Formats: sequence, C-alpha cells, structure tokens
Amino acid sequence: MVRRAVGPADEVTTHTDTQLDAALAVPEDPSAAAFFDVDNTMMQGASIYYLARGLAARKYFTTGDLVRFGLQQLRFRLVAAEHGGHVAGAQETALAFVADRSVADLRKICEEIFDELMAERIWAGTHAMARLHLEAGQRVWLVTAAPVELGDVIAQRLGLTGAIGTVAEVRNGTYTGRLAGGLMHGPAKADALRALAAKEGLDLTRCSAYSDSINDLPMLTTVGRAVAVNPDGALRREARERGWEIRDFRTGRKAAKIAIPAAAAAGALAGGVVAALAVRRHFRNR
Repeated sequence: MVRRAVGPADEVTTHTDTQLDAALAVPEDPSAAAFFDVDNTMMQGASIYYLARGLAARKYFTTGDLVRFGLQQLRFRLVAAEHGGHVAGAQETALAFVADRSVADLRKICEEIFDELMAERIWAGTHAMARLHLEAGQRVWLVTAAPVELGDVIAQRLGLTGAIGTVAEVRNGTYTGRLAGGLMHGPAKADALRALAAKEGLDLTRCSAYSDSINDLPMLTTVGRAVAVNPDGALRREARERGWEIRDFRTGRKAAKIAIPAAAAAGALAGGVVAALAVRRHFRNR
C-alpha cells in the first residue's frame, strides 16, 4: 500500500552534504522519483524492533501476546521468507498483536516512538541523499516491510513524499489482526513500484532505488539507477558486478553497535526479543 505523507577498496566512508552534492547529481525530472528502503538504509537497525520496544514500554502487550507474537515471527524466520519459502500462515498472523486496537491510537504511538527511539538513528547521509532528490523536484517514497502506518510516520518526520508498506486489515477503524495482502518484502516491493509508477506517471527507467539488502534485488533491478547503501555482503558483491554505486555511512564503532539488528530479519528479531522477555517475566513471577 502507498501512503503519501502530509508533513514536511571496501567503501566505508562518511559523506558531508557538500560531498554528496558533488557526487550525486540529481536532475530535475518530474517523471523520476526515488525509493528508499528503511531498515539499515535510512535508519540504523530495524524499525519494527523499535516499534516493539516502544509498544512493550507502554504495556501494549500482555505476556501471552508477546509469546504468541514471538512464536509467529520465529515461524516466519524458519520458513525462510527471504528465499521464497511458503509464508502464507505467518503473513496471516504477523500483526495479530494489534487486533482490536484503534488505527488512530497506533498512529499516535508510532509518532511518539519515532521521536523517542528512531529519530537519532536516522543515517544523516542517506537522509541527505533523499533531500537532494526532493530539491530536484523529484518525489521520494520509503518502501518497507514494516506496517505502512510506521513508514508513513517516518516519511512525514523526514519531510518525504510518503511510504509504501505492509498493510493490516482494518474494520470500523480498528485492526482485525490480519494482513490485507502480503508482506511488503522482496518481489512485492518491485510490484508496488510498478503500480505506483503507473498511478503517478513515473518512468521507472529514470527512477532511483536505495537499499542495504540483497533481499531488495527485485526493487533495485526495477529502476534505472540502483544504489547499495550500507550493503550486506551479498548486495555489495552484486553491486560491484553490476557496476552500481555503493555508499556506506557506517564507521567501525557505529557499525558494531548495530550488528545484531542488521544480521536478523526485523520481524524475527523483534518477536524473539519480546517473547524472550515475556517468558522470563512469566517464570520470574510464578
């Protein structure tokens, strides 16, 4: 789903805005747009991990909710979604923890959690690249497997055009706990870009896409210009073979701090962490 925001050698280098201006020429082109992955591309770590932390701090979950969510996400990880495994069951229950919750309430909480936990983790270099596209009159969308409401908030806070994300089913203003479609992941991102291009009159051969993960290869190969940002090893190799740009805004200590979130699937990480905490509390309180 697409949401338009309403608000405003190994290449391990840092870039100033001036250096980016010189290195990244973005032409004015109304038929072009830029698409940015979120986790480890636009921000350090996994957005849904921070969402889960924020929701847990607000006692949004019961112990049973946490355990069920953790098991569901573990199942999603074990069936190897990254490699085309069957994930229909996991998709149906991935957002069960928001069942019967208000859409408006979750949106407000997402805004609070972004300000508390995510704002300081935005990669300044990636955000600067997004701003260059905006300054050239191009539109900029985030594309994420996280809930579209969260992507929407991040886009708004960063002054971007909008977000494409995973959509939860809603009835009468509340979540049912099921997905309205598939996860916004892998080939689904490429499909979403093609649908948006048709709707917005974009020429994908003139568009750009940015990601850290080999899982986003379908999205990266859908556009005319692909950029590997803070890439994992597989994407770095692919980018070199294809002659794509590689930009890495990590430095040694900062990269080490985010190694765990970067190494695991976002949903599996969030689910595993909160489930472990729930089990620990359960036995401690017996």
